[in-house]
Order: sequence, then C-alpha cells, then structure tokens
Amino acid sequence: MRILVVNPNSTASMTAKIGRAAQLVAAPGTEILAVNPPDTPASIEGYVDEALCLPGLLATIDRYAGPGAGGPGVHGDVAGTVIACFDDPGLDAARALTAKPVVGVCEAAVRMATLVAGRFSIVTTTSRSVPAIEHLAQRYGVAGRCRVRAAAVPVLALEEPGSDARRRVGAEIARALEEDGAEAIVLGCAGMADLARDYTAEFGVPVIDGVTAAVKLVEGLAALGLTTAKRGGYAFPAPK
Repeated sequence: MRILVVNPNSTASMTAKIGRAAQLVAAPGTEILAVNPPDTPASIEGYVDEALCLPGLLATIDRYAGPGAGGPGVHGDVAGTVIACFDDPGLDAARALTAKPVVGVCEAAVRMATLVAGRFSIVTTTSRSVPAIEHLAQRYGVAGRCRVRAAAVPVLALEEPGSDARRRVGAEIARALEEDGAEAIVLGCAGMADLARDYTAEFGVPVIDGVTAAVKLVEGLAALGLTTAKRGGYAFPAPK
C-alpha cells in the first residue's frame, strides 16, 4: 500500500520530517510518498496562505491520486491521501478529485482525540491560526469538547535548529492541562509531527499528531475497501 502525504507548503525540510513521522507509524508494507508543491507559501499561517496554497495542492493530488494519474514517474496506485496541514485546506475539493480516501490532519486528530478523552486542547502555532481551527472544530462537531490555544511560535521556527519552539509548545501544553482541564492534547500543526511521542512521555497524557493519525485512518479505510462517494458534492468535476 502506498499513501500520498501532501504538505501544502513548499518547505522541503518540513515535508521530509512529516514523511519520516508518517513512515514510523505505517504498517509493514505501507510506503509513504511525502511530497509538496514547489510554488506555494513557505508556511501556511492564516487565511491568505491557505488560499494561495490551493492550486498547487490540488494539482499535486490530481497528479498522484486523480483518475488520470499513472504517467511516467507518477504513482497512480496510491491507496489514499493525507493533507498535511492543520487547516485541512482544500479537503472537500480534494475529495472531489479522487475516489481514493482523502483525510485532513485536523479532522483525523480531533476524531482520534474523542476516542481517548472527554475534553482536549488543541495547541497550535500562532494566534492567526486559531479562528480557522475553531471553525474546523465546529464543522467536526467537537467545539464543545476542546479549546484552541496558540503557543506564539511561527511555523518555520519548528524547522530552525536551536530555536525555542519545542519549549514554547511544551509550556502551552502545560497551561492547557492546568487551565483547560484537558485530558489529552492535539498538536495543531503538521510541523509538530515529530513531537507527539516526546510530549506524551513528558506530560503523561495522550498527545495526538494529526499526520500519524491520518495515516492510520487512510490505512483503515483502504483495508476496508472504502472509497470516496461519487454522488453529490464529491462527484468528479464536470468537464468544462
């Protein structure tokens, strides 16, 4: 089984890190194909970046997982796709482009959190990201069970050796546990994909990363033979 993991931003080091985290949890025989569009913002921080990333993101998914995929150098046999940005950009459009399952990391993470905790907090990077994630919490039906918090960490600081990003995210997790009554933590950025295990050990609560959660969901959907519905809103786009 091959799973396509698309980082919608153009920072290759983050894509590589996301790919490593995904491969670590993948089942034996599952190959992770981690890619990013070359012409998107270096990080997705807010509504403008999210909008700017969409053409490249959707073109990449169509190339690797769309119904016409399979040309030279293109892997048309992917079992499903993970959109590795916590804003879940373009999720509905991506589901219309392919019959293979498409899972966003925010949706994956919060649904996993509801299975292991009553209340949880989402710790994201900057305050600019909080409203978008709050909207997603409403969409996914978990707004009454979680609080969204920002650690005041620019996304690209997670890629900088020697930055204090990990410490600041950890400090925000500590505040969430103390102030929110959180029973679990969701990491609200795909760039934190390598931190979940360390924070779980440090704080003694479930800490959920959306990238790895999404990989396991795609594996499960593929194993069950479930594909994306092609009636209604997720029908393939009409020729124009």
